[in-house]
Amino acid sequence: MTTETQPVNRFERRRAKTREALIGAARQILAESGDTSVSIQAIAERADVGFGTFYNHFPSKTDLFDAAVEEVLDEYGQAIDAYLTGVEDPAARVAAGVRLSVRMVESHPEVMKILRRRGLGHIHSDRGLASRALEDLRHGVASGRFAAADPVVALTAMGGSLLALVDMKFAHPQIDGEEAAATMAELMLRMLGVDAREAQCLARAPLPSA
Repeated sequence: MTTETQPVNRFERRRAKTREALIGAARQILAESGDTSVSIQAIAERADVGFGTFYNHFPSKTDLFDAAVEEVLDEYGQAIDAYLTGVEDPAARVAAGVRLSVRMVESHPEVMKILRRRGLGHIHSDRGLASRALEDLRHGVASGRFAAADPVVALTAMGGSLLALVDMKFAHPQIDGEEAAATMAELMLRMLGVDAREAQCLARAPLPSA
């Protein structure tokens, strides 16, 4: 939270804390079952707030769950940004983004469980990793790093593939996630027109540190 958005008095701090508790409860529900039909009473109890307090913060359950997903998308994008700052090559960014995303299944399980359930509807979101990936694709095409293609279509293919990979890792935790992610990254780079040998190298290069 930035200085500009921090609550400035006790009332606002308390209000912000209650809102965070409600969003936290919604995130837990989305990660555990994805069942958005749960009652407002159940959400309030999980957040440890009064039933009537809910409507002081959200007009409906839909608004609450949307806010929870938006928070997760932002958290996801920021987590990847922490590693990719300073990485300029769009091909390297694509490869690292795939591999880091799969690592987050273990490092950020709640975030990735929610994306597993809700991510497909946000492949073209202006939040999270999608907007960053689209910028990388556009830069790659414009610079000739990637084959001339529609970046939005490429993003659709990449986003769907990545979500399927994340789902596979959750469904089959015994799978070597590192190798599966490297293979997926290599396939994506080849799809984008990167030379096969270079794609293989980039997909298995040391990952940048945060």
